[in-house]
Amino acid sequence: MAGWRIPGFAARPRFTSRATVLVLVLCSLVAILAYPTRQFISQRSEISAQRAKAEHARQQVEQLRREKARWQDPEFVKAQARARLHYAMPGETPFISVDPAAAGTTAPSAAGAGAAGPVKAAKPWYASVWDSVDAADADPAALAPPAPAPAPARDSSPHDH
Repeated sequence: MAGWRIPGFAARPRFTSRATVLVLVLCSLVAILAYPTRQFISQRSEISAQRAKAEHARQQVEQLRREKARWQDPEFVKAQARARLHYAMPGETPFISVDPAAAGTTAPSAAGAGAAGPVKAAKPWYASVWDSVDAADADPAALAPPAPAPAPARDSSPHDH
């Protein structure tokens, strides 16, 4: 069939010069517009990320404003001083209730009943600070750790005992 020709009908090339120019123009347009389009898309995503950050910051600011308004209330401040700093009003007797399970101690077993002794309440933070100040003011020799005990002498004689 390849050998058959129609008389008066010349074989046309597959791509004409117009089609080639059109393809080159389209390819160059794609190449020219690719980078700006990519930049536009990335900038749009950055803008949406910045808007989300701004909204989160607005929410934080609003939450902090509400917190500040709470701290302006003298009753709230008193309640926080009582709860956090273990403060008490004049005439009140403060106490701290300690749950033995939360303090890391276990209930004594039948064999060791009473061996652990009473559970002491945890000291508040300011007592620990004051103890460290007292310890720093104490005699440095009293704070020195005890010297390690000398190792027992080993008999190096070759005979058996």
